[in-house]
Amino acid sequence: MSANPQWDISRALGVARLFHLVCGVRDACVTPFLTLYLRQLGLAAAWVGILMGTKHLVAAFWAPFCAFLAKSYQKRRALLIGSLLGSVGASLLMVLVPPVDKHLGSRSCNGSNGVATTASPPPGGALAENSSSSALEPTSTRPATGPSLLERTRTVDTSGFTVGPSRSSVQEPFILLPGSLMDSVEAARSTPPALPPITSGGQGPPRKDASKVASPPVPLLAGDTEPGSPANSSEATNYAQALDLSLEGLRWTFILSLGFMVFWELLTAPLEQVADDSLYEYLDFVDATDHYRSLWIWRLLGMAAGVCGIATLVGQLDCWLLTDSPWGVVHFYGYSLVSGLALLVSIAFPVPVCRLQEPSYKTVKALSLVGGDPRLVLLALTVFLIGITTSTVQNFLFWHMKDHGSSELVMGFSVALGLLGEIMLHPFKATLLRKLSRVGTVGLGLGCLAGQLLYYSFLWDWWSVLPAQILSAFSTGALWWTVGASIEDLATPETERPLSAMFRGHFYGGGCSLGSFVGGFVAMRFGLAVLYRACCVTLLLWLALFLSVQPRLPQERKINYSKLLAVETSDTSDSEQGTERDWLVKAMREEHTDRKD
Repeated sequence: MSANPQWDISRALGVARLFHLVCGVRDACVTPFLTLYLRQLGLAAAWVGILMGTKHLVAAFWAPFCAFLAKSYQKRRALLIGSLLGSVGASLLMVLVPPVDKHLGSRSCNGSNGVATTASPPPGGALAENSSSSALEPTSTRPATGPSLLERTRTVDTSGFTVGPSRSSVQEPFILLPGSLMDSVEAARSTPPALPPITSGGQGPPRKDASKVASPPVPLLAGDTEPGSPANSSEATNYAQALDLSLEGLRWTFILSLGFMVFWELLTAPLEQVADDSLYEYLDFVDATDHYRSLWIWRLLGMAAGVCGIATLVGQLDCWLLTDSPWGVVHFYGYSLVSGLALLVSIAFPVPVCRLQEPSYKTVKALSLVGGDPRLVLLALTVFLIGITTSTVQNFLFWHMKDHGSSELVMGFSVALGLLGEIMLHPFKATLLRKLSRVGTVGLGLGCLAGQLLYYSFLWDWWSVLPAQILSAFSTGALWWTVGASIEDLATPETERPLSAMFRGHFYGGGCSLGSFVGGFVAMRFGLAVLYRACCVTLLLWLALFLSVQPRLPQERKINYSKLLAVETSDTSDSEQGTERDWLVKAMREEHTDRKD
């Protein structure tokens, strides 16, 4: 038995790889599909943007604070276990959120093919299931009686997009915001709206999509065609009551979703940073930090496997889950199950032993370093903009795919395709940075991200998103590799990790928060296609500004002594004469030459 079992590096790396793999599967169960579930609850794009923006904002500032407290009081393992244990219950709270449409969960399954059919359209859906078929009916077969007010209000989806007979109507915005809905309730109570006149003759056969509405049209008599007739007054009263119930349900759904999501994020946000800090310090004790840089691959592999696995599981269990909740609750059940597995692994996760307290002002020092270096300022603004545009893809791309008939399995495969492309491109990281330089790699990444956004705005079928996902290897992987290399080059001693955490947490997370807030309202007002094209234009303008400003910035280069000390000593010997072989003299000469230039 080893005298110091805590320094078993091979065991620590094995546990860390397993932990990252399981956590990747855990995150993939819910994170990519969270906004799709909120849409199933009946929340509009603007409210989903507020929820996701709050989630990113909490993660950006709460995670570093908890990591600092856990390190100061030597409670890292307790925080890891508590975070995983609490996330099991916190995630299940989202299952308790009532949908806006109480009849959302009423479904029936065909035993032969396992296809589920709903009795009413999901509130978050942008298209009625049989709207295309009803649009093809001849005019003569439609009922002569005009649709009731309640029926016409249900043709507008609560997600913020109008329900029309064709897919092109998905992009038509619904500009009636909740504030104006309140006004319309009062107007409906006081002045009943006029209905279209009714022709004489019998009523035609019912429409095929008549079962999709909350209530069938109210039959009107020939003598009740006047605006002030009792039938119209009664219908206006029902219309006002229906709006009252809808607004009340929407209010409670939004408030409960916001409260449960904030509580859930408070428990889960510190997990990743605390685990990374613990593992890095553990490996740093024995100079084995070179193994730390390759652990991110295991997390991506776990996410790729998890996103496809949970999507397949949802498709299989949908018809057998007899609940009144949307079918997306399977994601939270899977998340809780995998969290329990990660809890078992966290018991053996490597956490460093007690050591002397280090100075805690590294974050402040890193922030001052960013403010004093124009290259870091430009890089921080670039990361912030990447967060803004990326949040629109993370929040609403699955909405766009769902509107074009995509299944969750296709959505999961599209995410996995981007993750696997990033992993496959990683062996060419050094070659890419050397051939294109860091500025060129940033330009390539921003250009690929802009191209993806433009492509998303012209989706035409459920499978059309897949070719663009290959560009994620450059728009995500290459961009972050360049950011990491630039931070490593520009950071002063002992500020590299705090600076990297600040870029990924504060700048990128803050950009995702702002992008979610603004993107939700833009998507609701103008449509998803306009949102993606606006983000594409913004990225191209910033790319032109970045390429024009970057060469004009001072190019002072600091000596990275940790790299110099890593130079192999086999190239030099004590018996060699002269100073040309002295690495320290050569480094000082290169620095002097760069300053003269």
